[in-house]
Amino acid sequence: MKAKYLTTLISRIRKGTGENGNRYQKLRIRIAVGMFVVTILPLSIMLVINQHNFQKSLKQETVSQLRTLASKTKHSFELFLQERLSAVRYIAHAYNFEQLKSPDKLQEIFYTIQENFSGFVDLGLINPEGIQINYIGPYDLLGKDYAQTDSYQGVQVSGDWISEVFLGYRKFPHIVMAVERRRASGQNWILRASIDIDTFNEILGAMGLDPESDAFLINQKGLLQTPSKFYGEILTPVPLSVPPKTMQPFVRETEDRQGREIFLTYANLANQKFILTIVKPKASFYKSWYALKGQMLLVFLISVLLISLVIFRLTGHMVRQIKDADEKREIAFRELEHSHKLSSIGQMAAGVAHEVNNPLAIINEKTGLMQDLLLASPEMEKRDKFLSLADSILQSVERARGITYRLLGFARRLESSSEALDVNQVLNNVVGFIQKEADDRNVSIQLDLQESLDRIVSDQGQLEQVFLNILNNALAAVEDEGRIEIQSWEESPEMIAVSIADNGSGMSKETMDHIFEPFFTTKKQFGTGLGLSITYGIVKKLGGEIKVQSQIDVGSRFVIFIPKRQSVRS
Repeated sequence: MKAKYLTTLISRIRKGTGENGNRYQKLRIRIAVGMFVVTILPLSIMLVINQHNFQKSLKQETVSQLRTLASKTKHSFELFLQERLSAVRYIAHAYNFEQLKSPDKLQEIFYTIQENFSGFVDLGLINPEGIQINYIGPYDLLGKDYAQTDSYQGVQVSGDWISEVFLGYRKFPHIVMAVERRRASGQNWILRASIDIDTFNEILGAMGLDPESDAFLINQKGLLQTPSKFYGEILTPVPLSVPPKTMQPFVRETEDRQGREIFLTYANLANQKFILTIVKPKASFYKSWYALKGQMLLVFLISVLLISLVIFRLTGHMVRQIKDADEKREIAFRELEHSHKLSSIGQMAAGVAHEVNNPLAIINEKTGLMQDLLLASPEMEKRDKFLSLADSILQSVERARGITYRLLGFARRLESSSEALDVNQVLNNVVGFIQKEADDRNVSIQLDLQESLDRIVSDQGQLEQVFLNILNNALAAVEDEGRIEIQSWEESPEMIAVSIADNGSGMSKETMDHIFEPFFTTKKQFGTGLGLSITYGIVKKLGGEIKVQSQIDVGSRFVIFIPKRQSVRS
């Protein structure tokens, strides 16, 4: 049962390591795919999550920047308007009607205010009937009637007034600031100043927007109060929706009439007449996003490449180790199988030797009795002839006993006997056993033995059997008039080496892989397949090694390494 199990197991191992070697390739692919999934999948998920979070963070940052920019610019506009309105209000309250009615005085005041505040175009004094009675500026507006204008009517209600952008008598875009001075005597007048909107454009230009972005002012009706790069000229309707009135800047994502996706930012100024509008195309946002996305993908691809290289090398190393382990296990199981076969041979040999020894003992006893009877009958005819035959029978029995004794030794049923030996002498003795057959076939046996070779401690009978088995195989392999070469040398301080080479038929690699297996033979019906198997077992038992080199039609060479001090392996 054990031998059958080992044979099946070795067959499975061979199927994995030899006949079906792509098993390791499939194993490598499975391991590589598993490692790739385990490493790349989390990396991919992390990449997607990071891209989503970064896109969200980038959008929030863009919106926050637009809100901050709108808030700062809104504050700049409010400060600009408030400073100039305060200046007009101060003049209206610091000077009386008579002073402001004087052209020289009004001109002096106007030059002073121009030196301190930019944007002032002209300055005029309007009486309670709405007639401009004094004017300093580049236009001929003295005596103009403003009773029906928004500025005149508005200032009557609130006491001061900032207009939207309009053309008026001047026929160029400007805004008007008016302040009413009311006196207890009932004498009221209005101080009116025009502001050039070029300063508005300067404030918008100071925002530092990129070329694809735009910023402008609109009124509550959606009319442009400053020119726009993409949406029209001043006092034309803007093709965007007007937001509800709110003092806090807000940003929304929309699409303009040109089909561009944009961030649209609104901020109402404090006087509720102007709405600061900032348009930023999403393309600029996506440009930054795509640049970062490309960098992240590049890092991802480089990481995947490095991981793939590491996985490729690591799996290759792992699979090679598994393959080496399988091959070592196969060798171990082969030796175990060989040991079990030898054990079976030993059991069979022991049984055969026992069965043969019994009739040999009977033949020996009967032959001895025959000798005694012949010696007791001196007058018997042909007595000497029968005694000679009896001696031959006893010699044959003794020879047969030696064979069974050695058979038990091969089966490891006898203990080894160690003695000091001369390997060269053992080789000469063994050559003597086959010399007659070699001479009959004109086979040359050449000895090249190292002189003064150290003596070894080993079993002479088993060494003789090893050399004899290999020489018999060599003799069978060579043709008539062939050649066998025997060498001996000191391999190392602990080891003696013996080489037996022939120029016979040689062996294939497949044959060499099986020559030490029990019952494997190339001699067809003439061989038992036990010679080299027993030889291999004896050499291993003596603590040595045996190696073989062979090439078809060239010959074979067996090298036996024998320890100088026997270390018997169990």
